Amino acid sequence: MMKKRIVVMFAVWLFTTCNLLEVKAQQVCDYVVVTSKKVQADGEWMKVVEALAKRHKATVLYYDKQPRELLTELRRLTPRYVAVVEKPENLNREFVMEGHRLSREIDDDIYADYLWGIITGYSAADAMRMIEGSAKPFVIHTALNTTAELSDGKYFDRFAFMNDGGTPGGWGEKTTRDGEVKNEQINKWEILNKWVEKYKEIDPDLLVTSSHATEKNLEMPFTVGNLKPQGGRLYADFMTPEFLEGTAHPRVYFAAGNCLIGNIDNDPESMAVAWLSGMDATSMVGYVVTTWYGRNGWGGLKYWVANAGRLTLAQAVYLNQQDMLRTEHAWFPEMLTVNYLFSKMEFGEREAFEKQFKAATGQEPTKDQMGFVHDRDVVALYGDPAWDVKLQNSEPLGYKVDFKVKGKQCFVTIATNEYFDGGLMRGGKLKQEHVTDIPFAYYFPKRVHNPRLAEGQEWEVAVAEDFLLLYNCDFEKNKKYTIVLDIN
Repeated sequence: MMKKRIVVMFAVWLFTTCNLLEVKAQQVCDYVVVTSKKVQADGEWMKVVEALAKRHKATVLYYDKQPRELLTELRRLTPRYVAVVEKPENLNREFVMEGHRLSREIDDDIYADYLWGIITGYSAADAMRMIEGSAKPFVIHTALNTTAELSDGKYFDRFAFMNDGGTPGGWGEKTTRDGEVKNEQINKWEILNKWVEKYKEIDPDLLVTSSHATEKNLEMPFTVGNLKPQGGRLYADFMTPEFLEGTAHPRVYFAAGNCLIGNIDNDPESMAVAWLSGMDATSMVGYVVTTWYGRNGWGGLKYWVANAGRLTLAQAVYLNQQDMLRTEHAWFPEMLTVNYLFSKMEFGEREAFEKQFKAATGQEPTKDQMGFVHDRDVVALYGDPAWDVKLQNSEPLGYKVDFKVKGKQCFVTIATNEYFDGGLMRGGKLKQEHVTDIPFAYYFPKRVHNPRLAEGQEWEVAVAEDFLLLYNCDFEKNKKYTIVLDIN
């Protein structure tokens, strides 16, 4: 009898211990590093994996051919962050698109279940610099921009822009925090020269571009100037090519509207790799396909700018994508089962997409619906998704956000003040034709489980374990608004 009791007690102890260990594993797996067995077999690249895992106390998972093999483990670990460390020859358009789709399969809601990014480089040493650059929080103070957007320079201490669209040849610059942008007109053939000149002078924290590009070039401006990759570096394609130096500080490259520039296409001699390695971009955002619609790229930038000082780069890109998913679901839930047929579209077979869309939804797609499906999974984030990099806040934010969990409820309170500007919260007019107004966006400081609006709350929201998007909120100055969520 005593022996039987001892066996039972041991079984109970073992069961309890295993459950405690599983809970502990869940707690320390807030961050997962995903890499391939090919990287595992390479000592220099494994140093990158080990450095990233050590920083974030992360679990490391290995796949043979593709990250989807790890779906069961990711569902068990439920991380908030996933970083993929991979060599450039193994990265392409499909890798990025499948990565986005995988991120939505951890639980049963329609949203992505973690922030994710790709760490890569021309060499393992280049990839290691990306990790080292993202070790500490960083605030963007200087910028070089080739779009008409952000041309007022108000977010930056030092700033220059060359307008490569509209009327090519326009450029402007400001040299002090409180200075004004002085605008001039130059010959469009001089824009690349001017860009290189200001790149050297400013050594910018942030670069933003949007003109024509491929995996092998960036036009600066359209057709009359080029940046190209070679040997993991970028060079300006002058009569005598001029290779550009990197930087000693962290840097963000946001290719908001360029076609294909984020697509490594299994080739270390690509633009994305040269930006990451030769130009020392600690993080990069870019399209892996040709883009005509622009909602994902410009939307990510709009979220980041509208929430300057509040959202990190990865959070802004992520929240924009969740907004897109919510919009698609509101049109037709079945839209989320339709994937854009890029291999067919490249040969002009648009009717194949329209047929697939109609079969799923029963309706012909509008231009916007086609654009949303096109853009859903094709913007890549290169860099550590947990990196705390933000735009500096150029003026008083106008509101504070308080987050509290009490029992089985979560409270998000927005307190506005005399500086509150509802137009700024909605994103101003930045690329209004692509993105329109954006909702109030909040990334929770910690994950909550199964959040949903509490009884009596009438807000229009998109909400999941990690975030809240609040629509049609006509806030007023000097008031408080509380969103109450029931949680498990």
